[in-house]
Amino acid sequence: MQERRGKLRIYLGAAPGVGKTYQMLETARQLKAEGVDVVVGVVETHGRRETEAMVAGLEVVPRRVLEYKGRTLEEMDIDALLRRRPRLALVDELAHTNAAGSRHAKRYSDVEELLAAGIDVLTTLNIQHVESLNDVVAQITRIRVRETVPDSVLEMADEIEVIDLPPQDLIKRLNEGKVYIREQAQRALKHYFSPGNLTALRELALRRTAQRVDDQMLSYMQRHAIQGPWAAGDRVLVCVSEDRTAGGLVRYAKRLADRLKTRFTALYVETARTQRLTEAARDRIADTLRLAEQLGGEAITVPGRTIAADVLGYARANNFTHIIIGKSERPRWFEIVHGSVVHELVRKAGTISVHVIAGDVVEADEIPPKMVRTRPESSGLAWQPYGVATLMVGLATVVSTLLGNTMDVRNLSLVYIAAVLASAILHGYGPSLFASCLSVLAYNFFFLPPLYTFTIRDPSNVVALVFFTIVAVFTSRLTARVREQATIAANRARITAQMFSFARKLAGIGEMEDLLWATTHQVALLLKVRVVLLMPDDHGALEVRAGYPPEDQVGEMDLAAARWAYDNAKPAGRGAPTLPGTQRLFLPVRTERGVVAVVGVDTDDPGPILTPDQRRLLDAIMDQAAVAIERVKLVQDIDKARLEGETERLRSAMLTSLSHDLRTPLAAIIGTATTLKSEGEGLEPATRAQLTGDLLVEAERMGRFVRNLLDMTRLEAGLDIRREPTDLVDVVHTATQRAKPILAGRPLDLDLAADLPLVRTDYLLLEQVLFNLLDNAAKYSGPEGRVGVSAARRHNHVVIRVMDEGVGIPPDSLERIFDKFYRVEARDHRQAGTGLGLAICRGFMTALGGTIKAANRTDKTGAVFELTLPTDDALDAWMLE
Repeated sequence: MQERRGKLRIYLGAAPGVGKTYQMLETARQLKAEGVDVVVGVVETHGRRETEAMVAGLEVVPRRVLEYKGRTLEEMDIDALLRRRPRLALVDELAHTNAAGSRHAKRYSDVEELLAAGIDVLTTLNIQHVESLNDVVAQITRIRVRETVPDSVLEMADEIEVIDLPPQDLIKRLNEGKVYIREQAQRALKHYFSPGNLTALRELALRRTAQRVDDQMLSYMQRHAIQGPWAAGDRVLVCVSEDRTAGGLVRYAKRLADRLKTRFTALYVETARTQRLTEAARDRIADTLRLAEQLGGEAITVPGRTIAADVLGYARANNFTHIIIGKSERPRWFEIVHGSVVHELVRKAGTISVHVIAGDVVEADEIPPKMVRTRPESSGLAWQPYGVATLMVGLATVVSTLLGNTMDVRNLSLVYIAAVLASAILHGYGPSLFASCLSVLAYNFFFLPPLYTFTIRDPSNVVALVFFTIVAVFTSRLTARVREQATIAANRARITAQMFSFARKLAGIGEMEDLLWATTHQVALLLKVRVVLLMPDDHGALEVRAGYPPEDQVGEMDLAAARWAYDNAKPAGRGAPTLPGTQRLFLPVRTERGVVAVVGVDTDDPGPILTPDQRRLLDAIMDQAAVAIERVKLVQDIDKARLEGETERLRSAMLTSLSHDLRTPLAAIIGTATTLKSEGEGLEPATRAQLTGDLLVEAERMGRFVRNLLDMTRLEAGLDIRREPTDLVDVVHTATQRAKPILAGRPLDLDLAADLPLVRTDYLLLEQVLFNLLDNAAKYSGPEGRVGVSAARRHNHVVIRVMDEGVGIPPDSLERIFDKFYRVEARDHRQAGTGLGLAICRGFMTALGGTIKAANRTDKTGAVFELTLPTDDALDAWMLE
């Protein structure tokens, strides 16, 4: 039997101090009084007396003690909680980041594990810690919150309770010292806890909770098949049609949704009549739905038969409270004959508000017609369907003649009905109606006495012929309608599958070149055309970034048309009003922020390139591609900004290092040289020798700094590697002899295996790596700390280890110490150096085909650096790769 999953209740607040923890503890005390097994996992009282009083009397699981960077930290002991297995656990501050050494990095992961174990959890959270609202909060408060909780954690909560407190009351609590100590409270009031910030955060908390409740209510209604709407929150639905003012209706829906602080959906009901619309009308429908998406709404197309019923069905199923529809301008007689969608909606809407908008209100918002000429859909000859219908009736006549001796003449009409059905299934209503008329005439001419005339002698046959005509016409109409609906469904399924496949492909692409190539390939595959995509380069000049086929070239005239299309956000080229003499048709690819690219298509066929359906499909594809291009560009901008920030950080670190670590030996050199120059003759020989030695030491120290900078420059410019058979024993001895002044008498242990092979490497680079490691060991070891160097063969590699007896490396710095200008902070003082030595070691080892790793010693305190170099055979294999 599967274990019960625990329930999660989140107490959500707009800011610290509103009383989330207090309310959580009050609920816990009530539940304990009712007999529920309640345990405190972690509660942060922050020294508040009223909160500490609420904890008294509740069982508290002792926290786990962790040592981190010389500090003692306490974290929730999740293992103790799991062993205790209470019915309910209290876990305060859901967004908290656990200390290094904890099982999970974040406290919400601890909560997920408790829930999975069947333990109910009460927890607290401030709205600024919700991941999706992090940017919004930063804009409001100008403070970026680093600790965040994924929205999925809120989605899995069974209950979210907003703990609300007016800004004035919270500010009063701050002034009274009930949230922070007075000095900290005053700083908070000046920055974070201003009345405007608190009001905005309060609104965010309330709206986020309302959205959660609204989603839960909609899911509950759909799960239990409850008819809506439940007007707990406003939802706006606008009906889209081929009317010229449909775009204005969408903009009106956008304005209404903004006033109601909600989103809107544009709905088009696709019926059999859609196939009979003009291309201009179908273009308006497609562009109106695109406009809705550009305005931040959702565009939905659903198949249906009765528009009013389908709109109301969709509105109730999705809990819409407002329906917007345009006022009909059709004559009264048309509404009497065919009915009125507006009247049906108003009559049957129930509790849904229906907004009927007059045409003059939105007439100015009409979407402009398409400017690109299109070619008609390729189809068979116009007479072909009617010829097939005639053939079907002729075949029915032959079959009826063969069956005439065995069947009653009235039953032969069923054979003609079959011909009518076949015509309707194959070619639709027109040919099937033609087959119906032709069948009536053939049935009368060949089978109703007197034969071979259109005269009917028996009055009963007249009645039979009339009903046969009615049945044939109605059968023709119904079958044709079913065929049209099947055609609509098939087209919709085909387009949906194509767009879904393309969207899924785009979702997995992170590089611009891959995205553009996938887009051109998709367009060429679906539309059977040649495609190019152009985007501006760094200087603003348009260039071809992708094409299918790849070798396709763009001439100067085509490039001029593409430039015009990009600058004016309008089509240009073949079939367009501007520059129609070019080979290609160029269309702008747009997002809300403007034109991001230009797509060009062409074929070998003369005349317009695309059919209306193909152009609408191209628009849909390029809309998706535009969003993906914008996404990739935003990612690139973020990466660029991050790189610039990192570059600035490195530049600042370098300048700080140079200003301190180069100035210090330079000042010593200048001071010593000045003393020797001014008082050299009067100094004692011992003093002069000491000053001369100090001068040499500081000069060598400064030389090492400069050499490190030069080595880093060599790494970034590319090293000239000179590989030759090298004896590692010689390299180690050279490095240790050179490092003797730096080691300053520290004991040096050498452990070099006797069977060390020759390795093919660059002697000078490897010797510099070892020297830098010995220099690093001297900096971070005590005056009596031993330094060790060992080398041994391990399979087809040679491993060299440099060890010290210093304080070791913090766990979170084991990889970062190889970054440029990164320096491990010492407990008492900062060591001299530029922070480049280990970065140079990694760069040199990578260039030599080896690796370098850092770790802490297991036998005693201290660090160990391990160099790995391939032996001769292994290095040959590496170079061949």
